[in-house]
Amino acid sequence: MTEVLAEPTAAAHPPVKSGKVGVLLVNLGTPDGTDYTSMRRYLKEFLSDRRVIEWSRLFWYPILYGIVLNTRPQKVGKAYELIWNKERNESWLRTYTRNQAASMAEALVDHSHLVVDWAMRYGQPSITSRMEALQKQGCERILVFPLYPQYAAATTATVNDKAFEALLKMRWQPALRTVPPYHDDPVYIDALAASIEHHLAKLDWQPEVVLASFHGIPKSYFDLGDPYYCQCQKTARLLREKLGWTKEKLQVTFQSRFGPEEWLQPYTDATVEKLAKDGVKRIAVINPGFVSDCLETLEEIAGQAAESFHHNGGEKFAHIPCLNDSPEGMAVLNHVVRRELEGWL
Repeated sequence: MTEVLAEPTAAAHPPVKSGKVGVLLVNLGTPDGTDYTSMRRYLKEFLSDRRVIEWSRLFWYPILYGIVLNTRPQKVGKAYELIWNKERNESWLRTYTRNQAASMAEALVDHSHLVVDWAMRYGQPSITSRMEALQKQGCERILVFPLYPQYAAATTATVNDKAFEALLKMRWQPALRTVPPYHDDPVYIDALAASIEHHLAKLDWQPEVVLASFHGIPKSYFDLGDPYYCQCQKTARLLREKLGWTKEKLQVTFQSRFGPEEWLQPYTDATVEKLAKDGVKRIAVINPGFVSDCLETLEEIAGQAAESFHHNGGEKFAHIPCLNDSPEGMAVLNHVVRRELEGWL
């Protein structure tokens, strides 16, 4: 005899929140502290990502676990200590990303069904935890915003990978959109130009050269088809046009290389040193590929690059801050989000 299932009643159904739209801002990541354990945990997650290090695991893991994770946590931890937000006991990247999410929520407060949150690709809060939190709040649709103006597989793609991986664990999946690169968006270019002009106006000197220093990637990634290099160059070209500057005035360089491979060139550190040795006395550096100031901008550029320039004969060095949570920076992020939410709001 066939068993007949009783029809479920509304009263028996668990309560389900619905009708919300989520926006998840995602930045690269941050350690929880500058101590060895926190740094090792963060570097292990970061450097285990196949999008970041594409070498064979048979070759890379002995290096990672045998050398890198035993030596770099102390070194990187000391670097973080130099730029740590002591007031909140956290990295500035975490501070700025939280502020950006709060500012965006305030700017979009008229949309009562919109929920804005933030996450880190590596470290806490994780993408998975915030995706689950948004779903529990009733978000049936989520816009994932990797906070990178220029696309790279090692940044944008790995954020998207993790977001879609989070869906694998959900029985009731929200609809998902991801934000495309906005390297040539006029609002972004205008904000960069305004930031440069505003900062230089406060100096009692003018730079002979301004470097647009982008985070590098291995040249092999570019050779395999990564569009990052081309998008960085386009950002710089549009910025030159906006400012009315020449290629000699605004030069593109790439920083933060790691390992023995050749990376995108020219290298920022080598360029800074050469400019000083060639007799250039005044330079400024901006980081258009970073939405928020972080270790790579505050310690590597404002710290190390400035020291190198002065050591090799340079006289005046200025680091132009990232857009961070400034009104200009938030205008860019809000513009992109409103554009990508069309049809959902």
